[in-house]
Amino acid sequence: MDVDISSGPAFAMGVVTLPPGGSVRVEAGAMAMTRGDITIETSTRGGFMKGLRRSLGGESFFVNDFHSGSGGQVGVAATLPGDMTKVALDGGTALLVQSGSWAASDPTIDVDSKWGGGKSFFSGEGLILLRCTGTGDLLLSTYGAIVPAELAAGETMTLDTGHVVAFDETVQYAVRKAGSWKSTILGGEGLVTDFTGPGRVWLQTRSSFDLIEWIKRVNPQRSSGS
Repeated sequence: MDVDISSGPAFAMGVVTLPPGGSVRVEAGAMAMTRGDITIETSTRGGFMKGLRRSLGGESFFVNDFHSGSGGQVGVAATLPGDMTKVALDGGTALLVQSGSWAASDPTIDVDSKWGGGKSFFSGEGLILLRCTGTGDLLLSTYGAIVPAELAAGETMTLDTGHVVAFDETVQYAVRKAGSWKSTILGGEGLVTDFTGPGRVWLQTRSSFDLIEWIKRVNPQRSSGS
């Protein structure tokens, strides 16, 4: 994928340049602009069940494939302010991506909910994993800046669940409370995840869950009787 990421880390946009005959797969609603010879095809890509699993994982039921006969560009932008990064897959280890962080990828990449192991992951925070496999590039978006890390075998990193972006499937994980019930309730920390290498981990410097809680505090909903 030939992509130029600009305006980061606060308001990043990825501009994918398509060669003649090229294509890129984009999350529904993430397209910001097109330029040149570009056509769009909307589908579930993989059939009804894969579309359903993506939607249950927090993504749109549909995806958009952008094609170019003679060459063109597709600009991709996320809903929340933040950064973007390109990640390469070589057909071996899968990449597990938090729902909402997948923005675009080569058509050779399969994006599916990680049914089974991912169904309980982050369940307390409402976050589901997408399992990305194949050979090609992905474009990931984040809320805030993105920080990559490489864990050696046996090395552990602990992240608040709201700051997780993606990690290699070779990385082991375990979800737990941040501390005792007292510190969890009164200390403002909820669930954390221990990641153990080897493999890559990406985190974001802001949490959309924290943003939602802040909005609720400063703008509480009125009851229907008021």
